[in-house]
Amino acid sequence: MSSWRGITALSHSQIKDLQNQRLHSFINTYVYPFSPYYRKLFDEKKIDPRDIRTKEDLKRIPFISKSDLIDKDNPQKFKDFILQPDKEKISRNWPKRHLLTLAARSMLQGRRLEDDLAREYRPVFMTFTTGTTNAPVPFMYSRYDLDNLNISGGRMVELFDIKGDERIMNLFPFAPHLAFWQTFFGAIEADVFALSTGGGKVMGTEGNLTAMLRIKPSAILGVPSYIYHLIRFAQEKGQDLSFLKKIVLGAAKVTCAYKQKLSDMLSAQGAKNVYIFGTYGFTEARTAWAECPAENHLSSGYHLYPDKEIFEIIDSATGEVKADHEDGELVYTSLDSRASVMLRYRTGDFVKGGITYGVCPYCKRVTLRLSSDISRLSDNKDLQLSKVKGTLVNLSHFAEVLNDIPDVDEWQLEIRKHKNDPYEVDELVVYVAPASGANISILSQMIKDKLTGATEVAPNEIKFIHMEDMVKRLELETANKEKRILDIRPKV
Repeated sequence: MSSWRGITALSHSQIKDLQNQRLHSFINTYVYPFSPYYRKLFDEKKIDPRDIRTKEDLKRIPFISKSDLIDKDNPQKFKDFILQPDKEKISRNWPKRHLLTLAARSMLQGRRLEDDLAREYRPVFMTFTTGTTNAPVPFMYSRYDLDNLNISGGRMVELFDIKGDERIMNLFPFAPHLAFWQTFFGAIEADVFALSTGGGKVMGTEGNLTAMLRIKPSAILGVPSYIYHLIRFAQEKGQDLSFLKKIVLGAAKVTCAYKQKLSDMLSAQGAKNVYIFGTYGFTEARTAWAECPAENHLSSGYHLYPDKEIFEIIDSATGEVKADHEDGELVYTSLDSRASVMLRYRTGDFVKGGITYGVCPYCKRVTLRLSSDISRLSDNKDLQLSKVKGTLVNLSHFAEVLNDIPDVDEWQLEIRKHKNDPYEVDELVVYVAPASGANISILSQMIKDKLTGATEVAPNEIKFIHMEDMVKRLELETANKEKRILDIRPKV
């Protein structure tokens, strides 16, 4: 079974059997014969691909991480992860019955076998990692992979319970990044009308609001900070948003406190009982996963696609594989890719609560679900771990605190050196756009207390600024990703 309904009807043992079968077939039929990187790796490590039969056998294969995809001396290294079949490799590695089946299918559909193989393997589309701390890494899609992007997008639309007669608005930044295209292709797969505006950078917030009021979508999708900015802008204009029923957020962590804060704003503009969904995805997987409808102070977890991937939870220090429900780092293995292929890719994401199987208490589907309590590990991506004032802190804790204070509408964190001298002490400055009517004195003390309690680092200064200035500082309307945390300390 490959339909979403069929997958969510499988027992735990059936899922294991399906994944084991697909893993063995995928590695032996596609990865080892056609992947330059993995063929070399298997040969060097003396790994017989025929021995990889179950999820447990994955431990024979070394982990990879983003550093394995980057080589300053070889900027084309990403190509080693692309499947590269040719006639000789296919005839040598595929059984005749497989070739005969493909040839018969091609003849029945009036196509040449070579055309079918090109459609399945030839890269025709590309997205990039965002390149916050490294050069962006390209990931390729064949037509087969784009079909998978359609499938995952359609499954997400079904999870959101968006019907064919509804309208949606895609506010993700227009860029060669996963979020925009997952939404774009998902709407097409689900036969749902979608207006893709490109976000604030393309149409501006005024243009996006005008378009939203004109088409009155039941659902809008975008980056949390920009969606919040757009809804607040609509509130300032006194607009009625009662037509909104669902908000889908991606490309950043979404806390239940943030959901409740956004829900309160929407309710004040006539949008009652709005479901707010978080999503999770990463470029290397070329897909995303989503929550199903739940009350906004709760999370269903992200519903996974066990026919398309295997996730492992590992101890980030030892690499030991942990039980699915335990905390640990998330590791991804594809079961159904054609162009760029990843096996045992360390995401650098720490999942509290791991993966669970069973009946979802909200949508009643039975499948694997990934906890939404996800944070970055210490690989310095997105500046999440940094030493400030001599203390190693997780900067995501600053974000969690500031996002959860009701009277903080927007914020930015700046880490700098006193007088910009690289040998001087660190200074931490918090810029805040306060909510209308907020008591600045009380709010300032609350921010200091909460930040110090959560991080053991006290801010040197809290600067209250107007929202217009904050929007410019964050580059909400001009950048693909807001400038939320700035480390402007000069390098020695």
